[in-house]
Amino acid sequence: MISLGVFGGAANADHGTKTWAKAQKSLVAVNPVWPGYDRPGFGAPPGTAPAGTGVYFSINSAPDTVFILTAAHVVAQAKSIEIVDFSGKPSPAYLHAIDWRRDIAILKTDLIGTGIIVNNNRPLIGSHVCALGNSFGLGTGMSCGIVSAVGRSNIGFNEIEDFIQTDAAVNPGMSGGALVDSDGRLIGLIGGIFTKEADIDAGVNFAISVRLLRQSLAEHLTAGVRF
Repeated sequence: MISLGVFGGAANADHGTKTWAKAQKSLVAVNPVWPGYDRPGFGAPPGTAPAGTGVYFSINSAPDTVFILTAAHVVAQAKSIEIVDFSGKPSPAYLHAIDWRRDIAILKTDLIGTGIIVNNNRPLIGSHVCALGNSFGLGTGMSCGIVSAVGRSNIGFNEIEDFIQTDAAVNPGMSGGALVDSDGRLIGLIGGIFTKEADIDAGVNFAISVRLLRQSLAEHLTAGVRF
């Protein structure tokens, strides 16, 4: 079984400034160039963000990496992709692998980043979590809440689903961002918002579980994809 990332120490009792400090350097804004547009970050449908989010990751415990996890739907139509790291430095990125069934894409860039620490344990309902992402394309920010449920499936977003549900605020542009525990360790990749009327935060938000991320990476490795 693939062990994604490196293990961290014991988690803090609550989220706060340390959560942000430990995770934010691994986050990037993802700006795709959509068909019919010339600049990255333009061309999204009305009411949605013209951008997404990505997370630097490593599968061999190396602290530095050029690989970025994001949601497949963020880059599905992209003619080209630009990422912007935590310091504001932009760089081209390229689609390295994609898993349509789980809505997971892997980007590769020449801009070396800090791989996020991963918590491979299933989170407990009621535990504190924070969502980090590029909300409405404004740049990476953080919102916090709790784990509302685990093992959510049959939501209808993806063919294969194992979602962590959270009430942490998630808005357009945060797809592909990180759901982290109180110690800033990745527990899920932000994937969707459940609402019937508008694409705005409604307190029912979903992140793709680390279990599915591991499965996806294992399938890519079996197929010959190298990281």
